[in-house]
Amino acid sequence: MDSSSGAIGTAVSHAIDDLVPIIANAPADPATRDVWLERLWAALEADKIPYIEVLAGFWGELCASKAGSSQWGDRLMSRTRSALNSEGSLDRYFHGTSACLSALYESERYQDIVDILQVDTIWAYKRWAVRALTAMGKKSDALRYAESCRGPWTPNEDVDSMCEEILLSSGLVDEAYKRYGPRTVGSGTYLATFRAVSKKYPNKSAAKILADLVKATPGKEAKWFAAAKEAGLYDEAIELARLSPCDPKTLTRAARDFAERQPAFALDAGLLALHWLVEGYGYEISSTDVWAAYSSVIAIAQNTYEVPQTKELVKKLVANERAGGFVTTVLGDELGL
Repeated sequence: MDSSSGAIGTAVSHAIDDLVPIIANAPADPATRDVWLERLWAALEADKIPYIEVLAGFWGELCASKAGSSQWGDRLMSRTRSALNSEGSLDRYFHGTSACLSALYESERYQDIVDILQVDTIWAYKRWAVRALTAMGKKSDALRYAESCRGPWTPNEDVDSMCEEILLSSGLVDEAYKRYGPRTVGSGTYLATFRAVSKKYPNKSAAKILADLVKATPGKEAKWFAAAKEAGLYDEAIELARLSPCDPKTLTRAARDFAERQPAFALDAGLLALHWLVEGYGYEISSTDVWAAYSSVIAIAQNTYEVPQTKELVKKLVANERAGGFVTTVLGDELGL
């Protein structure tokens, strides 16, 4: 099977996400679960590509008991220590390191995790020490440890997320927001990020959160248009769409959807859609998209009895396009250009 597209890895990852909780919670006596774990361990050892190595990070959960997790921790500890303390780069890799740390964590052997990780190693392992220190109630130590792990090979967004969660769990909401809140941008869409930050910090106004997120992503102001629109910050949304290129289709939808509720906002959105079309932005733009933007603007103008003035605005806007431009070709006859 061709794996160049990454489809196999994606399918396996989804399977692990779905099946781990099923296996972990399945009713089984210790002997039966031992058989299951041995089968999974054999699969991990045979996984040369690897595809299922992330399964090791759930090993403690798969053990389904503190006693079982502790036994696996003991079983894997020696090889894990040896690998982490090895001077040879190739010898430092042991496919069971994550499994060992996961097993120790689930068996609440937190100090053992901290002791094992008193070496220079990768963040994927060090984050277990952060979790262990937090579970021990040593949250200040956990924060310092996490911050000390920053480097060129450490994903800053993961460090930020863990540190933020530690502060939130300590009730230090304002400090968490100040230090990490707007820095958690990265995963998912900009709208999803805005929603996530707003959910974590209900004491912060939407305007404050939006402004801080925009400040954290210079040059990408228009990416926050949908978030501002959803929050009812219509003036801010239009200003953001002016500051950097915004998807014309997104603006056209806003013009259509808000024509009755917020006509001033809708008109500005429609005009900006045409502006960015004239500037050449948009993905797979067709004449239908140009007409959709123009029709939305004219429909709003008809409701406000300002069709001539609006057409003149559109005409001046389109006239700025380079000679023979696509928007001019589509709307030229309509506008008398």
